[in-house]
Amino acid sequence: MPELPEVETTRRGLAPHLEGQVIQAVVIRHPMLRWPVPKQLASLLPGKRIRQIQRRGKYLLFDTEAGWLIVHLGMSGSLRVVPAETPPDKHDHFDLVLRSGHAMRLRDPRRFGAVLWAGEQVMQHKLLAVLGMEPLSDDFSAGKLYQATRGRSAAIKLVLMDSHLVAGVGNIYANEALFAAGINPKTPAQRLSLARLQRLVAAVNETLARAIRAGGSSLRDFVKADGEPGYFQQEYAVYGRTGEPCPRCGRPIKQIRQGQRSTFYCAACQR
Repeated sequence: MPELPEVETTRRGLAPHLEGQVIQAVVIRHPMLRWPVPKQLASLLPGKRIRQIQRRGKYLLFDTEAGWLIVHLGMSGSLRVVPAETPPDKHDHFDLVLRSGHAMRLRDPRRFGAVLWAGEQVMQHKLLAVLGMEPLSDDFSAGKLYQATRGRSAAIKLVLMDSHLVAGVGNIYANEALFAAGINPKTPAQRLSLARLQRLVAAVNETLARAIRAGGSSLRDFVKADGEPGYFQQEYAVYGRTGEPCPRCGRPIKQIRQGQRSTFYCAACQR
């Protein structure tokens, strides 16, 4: 599933091609994604200019003058900029056709993505209003994380992945950030001191920033807006490296299950 770095990479790839452009048409080939694609987009959006593209957690937000288009990539989705006349493939479900002669095209083989609509108060949309602190922003601080984790006995990895607390940190980057911070993923969140949480916040931000610079991780279906893969998977310290030597101490990386997801860590380096 595309996580925050993949979504931010997509946003940065789309912005030069879409911001300031006028929408000519909307093409809805398969309206049944995770939720139905609003039919009124075909009449609402033509003639409107895309003023900017923002991101909140794993959601992309398109300011279209008339309101906000909200796009989620789901488990297998990707957005690409293609010449408008490019024939669609089987899994190309939605196009924003631009007067520039290009189109933003959503490809989603599993159809767990979403194309939704909001008015002017986009951050009040029910999917966005419940999101927690935004990494890579001043809102994400050790002090706030400390207060939010008091009384939480759940493992820190599961807490870090809770989008109601921290928005957009998925399984890959939770594993990598906890390794960078030297924190065992099984540690109850409430037991972490402010000092250790300061290390974790710094590790989350640095891990995400490095992943964005590498264009995200291309696992399964993800590609950037230009169709090229990301390369951060080549830099994984622990994720998917079960039994391989830890890059710090050389001991084998362990794998366990937490919350129905695989966790990878070094028992010697992460305490």
